Amino acid sequence: MSDHPEARRTALYEEHVKAGGKLVPFAGFMLPIQYEGIAAEHHRCRTAVGLFDVSHMGEIVFRGPEAAKVVNRLVTNNVVSVKPGRAVYTPCCRPDGGIVDDMIFYKKSDTEWFVCVNASNKDKDYAWFVEQTRGECEVVDLSEQYSQIAVQGPNAPELLARVLGAEVATMKPFWFITKDYRGQEIIFATTGYTGEPGGEIYVPSAVAADLWRELMDKGSDLGVGPIGLGARDSLRMEMKYCLYGNDIDDTTTPIEAGLQWTVKFDKGDFNGRDVHLKQHEDGPARHLVQFVVEGKGVPRHNYAVYSGDRKIGHVTSGTMSPSLKIPIGIAYVEPPFQTVGQTFEIDLMGLRRVQARVVEAPVYRKAK
Repeated sequence: MSDHPEARRTALYEEHVKAGGKLVPFAGFMLPIQYEGIAAEHHRCRTAVGLFDVSHMGEIVFRGPEAAKVVNRLVTNNVVSVKPGRAVYTPCCRPDGGIVDDMIFYKKSDTEWFVCVNASNKDKDYAWFVEQTRGECEVVDLSEQYSQIAVQGPNAPELLARVLGAEVATMKPFWFITKDYRGQEIIFATTGYTGEPGGEIYVPSAVAADLWRELMDKGSDLGVGPIGLGARDSLRMEMKYCLYGNDIDDTTTPIEAGLQWTVKFDKGDFNGRDVHLKQHEDGPARHLVQFVVEGKGVPRHNYAVYSGDRKIGHVTSGTMSPSLKIPIGIAYVEPPFQTVGQTFEIDLMGLRRVQARVVEAPVYRKAK
């Protein structure tokens, strides 16, 4: 910690130290990159259950009689029409169509939305929300109050039921409820970033370590263990879940990123609508695809993608897939190279090139 005095500790810092976590500065916090190893932790999440400290994420709330009008204008998806108790994944865009951030809106009522934003974007997002809201509703940054624990894996519903009550195991994806935990109100949501069952718990920091220890204790027979940022990244890459700053940013649109399902043109006007509609109708100049490498060589962020002598795009994320044991990646490519089965070459830092093939996402699919 002394090497990074500017980095903060989450409420679970001491739990990571006790568990032997290798801590690194990330998004302003000291967080575990790994404990026993990325591959082992990745497999734990795919086969049993893992706990992730995601307390670095930001939490913001919109409140007031005009809140529905405001949030509908800010984001591309329809976060207004769903019932209270439902969560909606959505990009939030600029008028030029670029993505400010991707986030989850939790509808608490017709006049209140709780929002989880990316850690590295929290201050930028909050400033954008305040500017765009123009005083029409209340926007409050609650990030200092909350820790967040993700519980993910095939055994996660059983563990969550033991700790939070049987009803949480019956909730459908993207539902949420509030519950009492040791006298504090927590929010439990059936959301996640791994492609596995489970959920995410927004918990006041005062009782976060108590909840973490109880999850570890009551999940000992279910194969529970802590999981670091390294496996969180490889898990989301297998599912082609976008990472802000790598796969999407202010220069990319949801249509280019394959997130057109989150853009609801029929809901009325919203930031970037005209740009998105034109791209939707004409087809974007680039597409975000998932690929597998047919050979040796692990693709990494910003590696160039070629067809013959012509550069046709760049890699946004890449890794050696622990589940499939082959190199996989995500890249922006020009048409028609977005089609499943198309091949191209990845330039491995100028040393050599390796062939890659576009696959249907997600590349990782559980056996039925």
